[in-house]
Amino acid sequence: MTERDFAISVVKRLQEAGYEALWAGGCVRDELLEQTPKDYDIATSARPEEVRKLFRRTVAVGISFGVVEVLGPRQVGEPLTVQVATFRTDAGYSDGRRPDQVVFATARDDALRRDFTVNGMFFDPIKGQLIDYVGGQQDLRDRILRAIGDPYLRFTEDKLRLLRAVRVASRFDLALEPATAAAVKAMADQLPVVSAERIAEELRQLLVHPRRTRGVNLLYDLGLVKPILPELLPMKGFPQGPPAAPVCDLWDHVMTVLDMLGPAPSFPLAMAALLHDIGKPRTVGRTPDRYTFHYHEHVGARLADEIGLRLKLSNAERERIAWLVEKHQYLCDARQMKTSKLKAMLTHPGIGELLALHRADALAWNRSLDHVEYCEFLLRVWTPEDLHPRPLITGHDLAKRGLPPGPIFKKLLDAVYEAQLDGTVKTLEQAWELIDRLLREESA
Repeated sequence: MTERDFAISVVKRLQEAGYEALWAGGCVRDELLEQTPKDYDIATSARPEEVRKLFRRTVAVGISFGVVEVLGPRQVGEPLTVQVATFRTDAGYSDGRRPDQVVFATARDDALRRDFTVNGMFFDPIKGQLIDYVGGQQDLRDRILRAIGDPYLRFTEDKLRLLRAVRVASRFDLALEPATAAAVKAMADQLPVVSAERIAEELRQLLVHPRRTRGVNLLYDLGLVKPILPELLPMKGFPQGPPAAPVCDLWDHVMTVLDMLGPAPSFPLAMAALLHDIGKPRTVGRTPDRYTFHYHEHVGARLADEIGLRLKLSNAERERIAWLVEKHQYLCDARQMKTSKLKAMLTHPGIGELLALHRADALAWNRSLDHVEYCEFLLRVWTPEDLHPRPLITGHDLAKRGLPPGPIFKKLLDAVYEAQLDGTVKTLEQAWELIDRLLREESA
């Protein structure tokens, strides 16, 4: 059974029990666009307790909002699920994030409290009938994103809708209806009332989508960059190329890099691409024939880390993004790099993302991909033993040799392992010869 089949069966059972039940929201939009919905949501006249009586396996995921998750047959270990929500209208949003009170209502009332017309339609999969109280089908045909009713009221109810407008418009290639766009611009500075986690999730979904560049440009055009990523603003108008003949500004370069990542980058990779040159405006210098940006990668990594903390990203995401920003130029001299340093980089868990960032940056400048292709070649021909040789000497071996534990241990072990990576030490005898030489140098 597919998720779609299961969603049809849930609607059928609710209707057979005498309740109104319809597919709702994004799944209807996606079906009209002939796209596969990420999930199926059902809206119904049945109250939560009535839904739970009808189905054997349910989870109360939002009873106060009238939402029950219905579990179906297992598919590859995970059960099929649909969320079933009672038709409702929301009364008051004093915190700009969640309704103060939920009142169960009709299907029409439920449609009118939703965010955008393209997300406000219902569909009866049993009758094959579209129910559209808000003009969503026509707006979808016209490629328009329009808030339902008064856009200022819709955005006042939940300020996250300011960001969602950008994500939905970019994902489905829709133009913002003028009144909707004007409301976003007017209310952009109110976005910080939304939790950092919710803002980060919208950015996460926007940046991994193939139309991410349009989304980021929309963020800028609608005034939403300043409240969430103000560090990006100095990139606008910041020249790139020779002072006498700049080829673009930094913003345009970064947008090109984002475009070059391909259709489905990871979020850390996309975020790092957005931030990779963020340190340039803070480190700019100038010679007669060029601009300089000494250490901009280190400044950028610090800024990326601060942004990750502010957005409350996971430690793994934040650290990977900052690492990618710091190393985004590191492999440009791969052919000249010491073998041990190169191997250490090629064994890093983020090497695939780093090479993708190097590739996108080079393509954006129309430069050679030789350094990327060289690293990819080495990853193919070097064996795991080449990249991760077993240490010839351990701390236990040093202790058995009579050396007292201390800082010298690490220095000796690191030196031997580095020599192994470089290929200058291949045998146990050579390893001990290196240690003896280093000890003589220490005592000299």
